Amino acid sequence: MLFQVGGQGTRPTFFEMAAAQQLPASLRAAVTYSVGVLALRRPFLHKVLDYEDEFFALLMLVLETHSLRNTDASFSESLYGLRRRSVRIRAKKDDTRLKSSDGIHHSGLEKRQRVLSVVLMVVLPYFKSKLHSVYNKEREARLQASLWGPTDERFDDADYFGGGGNPLVSRGGTDAETSVRTRLTKKIQKIIFACYPWLHASCEGLSFTYQLLYLLDATGFYSVGLHALGIHVCRATGQELMDNSSRISKIRSRERERLLGPLWLKKLQGALLSCAYTMLDYAQTGLIAAVFFFKMMEWWYQSAEERMSAPTVYPPPPPPPPPKVAKEGIPLPPDRTICPLCSQKRANPSVVTVSGFVFCYACIFKYVSQYKRCPVTLMPATVEQIRRLFHDM
Repeated sequence: MLFQVGGQGTRPTFFEMAAAQQLPASLRAAVTYSVGVLALRRPFLHKVLDYEDEFFALLMLVLETHSLRNTDASFSESLYGLRRRSVRIRAKKDDTRLKSSDGIHHSGLEKRQRVLSVVLMVVLPYFKSKLHSVYNKEREARLQASLWGPTDERFDDADYFGGGGNPLVSRGGTDAETSVRTRLTKKIQKIIFACYPWLHASCEGLSFTYQLLYLLDATGFYSVGLHALGIHVCRATGQELMDNSSRISKIRSRERERLLGPLWLKKLQGALLSCAYTMLDYAQTGLIAAVFFFKMMEWWYQSAEERMSAPTVYPPPPPPPPPKVAKEGIPLPPDRTICPLCSQKRANPSVVTVSGFVFCYACIFKYVSQYKRCPVTLMPATVEQIRRLFHDM
């Protein structure tokens, strides 16, 4: 069985489907990062980051609804030239040797399939993100409780010792009203904490199974959601693109004809509809292009700032001049391999770090221990400033 990696036919490759599925997550990360950077100059944008899940779900709801209505494809699928088609299997009893694909008939999406597609692409990811955040908060709370003890007990002790008076009387009414809600919230959080890992693992495993079967050409459904809705994702042909453009223009012309009111109100409504159509039509490529342009500009200015703030690299300074031989010091022999103290060939060569001259280790150690100076330059030295020299063989 061959892998589905080629680009032949109307069936998308595995890589096209994977790219279309991963695009919303990548787009969300880019939009969140862009809004976070802009929030540094516009503090009111922090409210968007506080409600990140709701903001992105609303954005994707508008884009997915518009894309499914006009192109029968999701926001990311239409970018790759893909279309969703309803699957109808026709039974053929006259020839049992026919391929399974011969009995499959594709048609346009029904209204029910469009609505459920929006639910699967927008609503379910939103609830999954919320469950993931609740799970992370509960896990952090349990980790803190295991390290420092339960939070409730610590706050209760602080209120009891620092509140003054009778805390039971002052907080009696509030505790009676919120105790039921608090217990219910904690129970829900515990249930989510216990069930979410299993639910997440089951969804990921099922998704991986469908993707593997799709890669092996064992099924025409890329995900369990598409299988439940009975939808195949196919490549759009040139004729379909032309028919889709004419269908969209007819739908919009009918919507303009349904406008009610005086002439000036119809013109105003028509202008607003034209602006809305234009924004939604170019929102797909415009949003991605805007994020790409923002990232490019950020890289450009960041690299410029790095060049301006980079430290200047200066050439290395020249080595210091060698120390001069003192008049009262021991003269240096002409042969550099001879020790100036014993006038013999150096054994276990060692250097005095204050001057840089090399002697026999035994000679220089005895001399420095007695006179506390270098024998050539007469500079003060100690035995701790003697270093052995080793030659690589």
